[in-house]
Amino acid sequence: MAETTTRTLDTAGATLRYDVRPGTGADPRPLLLVGSPMDATGFTTLASHFADRTVVTYDPRGVGRSETAEGAPTEIRPEEHADDLARLIEDLAAGPVDLFASSGGAVNALALVARRPELVHTLVAHEPPAAGLVPDGAEALAACADVHAVYQRDGWGAGMAKFIALTSHQGPIPADWAGLPVPPPEAYGLPTEDDGRRDDPLLGRNLRGCTSYVPDVEALGAAAGTTRIVVAAGEESRQELAARAAAALADRLGLPLAVFPSHHGGFLGGEFGQQGAPEEFAKALRTVLEG
Repeated sequence: MAETTTRTLDTAGATLRYDVRPGTGADPRPLLLVGSPMDATGFTTLASHFADRTVVTYDPRGVGRSETAEGAPTEIRPEEHADDLARLIEDLAAGPVDLFASSGGAVNALALVARRPELVHTLVAHEPPAAGLVPDGAEALAACADVHAVYQRDGWGAGMAKFIALTSHQGPIPADWAGLPVPPPEAYGLPTEDDGRRDDPLLGRNLRGCTSYVPDVEALGAAAGTTRIVVAAGEESRQELAARAAAALADRLGLPLAVFPSHHGGFLGGEFGQQGAPEEFAKALRTVLEG
């Protein structure tokens, strides 16, 4: 079997690195696996279940092996990620791809398809945390802003504790969420000391742009003639913010919500110390892609 190759691609304000795993099957269409700000290593297990497909993974700008240019803005917008994805797909020169995108990657992929549907054959958007889509959107966006503010004020451990509390919250976000008590950083095994840095890819660079992004429902609807769009959520995370946003998006697009096994990170097989149900998740994804 051919070995994985890593390629370098210069885009507007960034240098990306992406990996191509050649498949053993006859399907010529690449399968692109996208997260944000998660890097390519998060898809190691999921990619192993698609050995028959050419699988492409990458590190988004500002994460892992992909650097942003000196002087680039600290915060990154989904539109910038979408442009990176478009350039990556064009660099593959293999026609439209099948695209599985999760979390912030799903937000970026929706921005891509709204602009360049001809590059994507099927998009599976898994739990895009577009907070403004849920009925309690104002409260959800305020909570996201509070997480960012806590990070800026108190550092990574305190910010991550708030982030975990928010993303695991069940049901609508209350208006007074910012004032509610949350477990301290040490309860999650996080550091209590502030290291002074404020460039974390999640809390500092992508959180506000990702959660505040409003998918262009009209453009996505128009793209349906070119790109098949599937919006998905985890069976175990249906009441969490990202899954609720997925359900709201599916409703606005007039699509059924695809329910995948496990939770927000259901495809993980121990990466980052998190365990989903990757075998079952991969089977569900294959069924959707072949559908």
